[in-house]
Amino acid sequence: MYGLRKWLLPFSFCCINRNHSFYIGLKVERFMAKPIIEMKDVSYSYGQRNVIDHIHLTVEEGNFLALVGPNGSGKTTLLKCLLGLIKPQQGELKLFGTPSSKFRDWDQIGFVSQKANSFNTGFPASVYEVVASGLTAKIGLFKRMSKQDKWQVEDAIRSVGIQDLKHQNIGELSGGQQQRAFIARALVSQPKLLILDEPTVGVDQRTVETFYQLLETLNKEKGMSLILVTHDVGTVSDKVTHVACLNQQLHFHGDTETFDSMDAQALSQFYGHDIQVIHHDHHHHGGHE
Repeated sequence: MYGLRKWLLPFSFCCINRNHSFYIGLKVERFMAKPIIEMKDVSYSYGQRNVIDHIHLTVEEGNFLALVGPNGSGKTTLLKCLLGLIKPQQGELKLFGTPSSKFRDWDQIGFVSQKANSFNTGFPASVYEVVASGLTAKIGLFKRMSKQDKWQVEDAIRSVGIQDLKHQNIGELSGGQQQRAFIARALVSQPKLLILDEPTVGVDQRTVETFYQLLETLNKEKGMSLILVTHDVGTVSDKVTHVACLNQQLHFHGDTETFDSMDAQALSQFYGHDIQVIHHDHHHHGGHE
């Protein structure tokens, strides 16, 4: 009976009476998502200037985090820490439960840079080739792709809705189409976390909305965790699950509902400078920028 009790306990509570009959009552517990990023007291400075200062930040599986802040607020430095390009000078950073200094599974993190959609029309690569290049770190520069690799490329292209463009030259695509291609490139290694740095710079406003809908689909339907660096948090406030306001220090980190409920004065206090409340034309409530 002890063995049975031991087996049951992780899943439920059980009551066993004197007659050795028992019943099982299922525990109704909120699913505890695993943290994929844990920053504890992280700081980084260039010379005497603190760029990020005593940052405490946790991002859990399934989160869609908007990271906002003015120019020079430390967003780029924070991203460099997450991508392993620099090491925090103070504090602790864990990625998927592993200290960043020991983390080696970089395929788990996809990255789309701000400059991704800046190819000129003469750049000699097709969309398919650009997306396939996302596997280079995994399979090597000159090795042939396996059937599985080719399937992953096709699946990544399909997931961003540009399968009819896969044979076109990357430089002939619009800014929005190029950015989708580079998201596919980041997705091809099947990461668990996708980081995007101002991905809509240079993309027209109509395309921006469909672009954010794509990110929402990746988050809600594919279960992917995302971190989006953006200036226009109002546009995505109905898509993201959490918002973090960074200006050297973390002035606010919480769910979108709490962020949306704050007025301009409270936001300015968190954000570190004056905030204007922007009302966008599309279907959701007013946002903040």
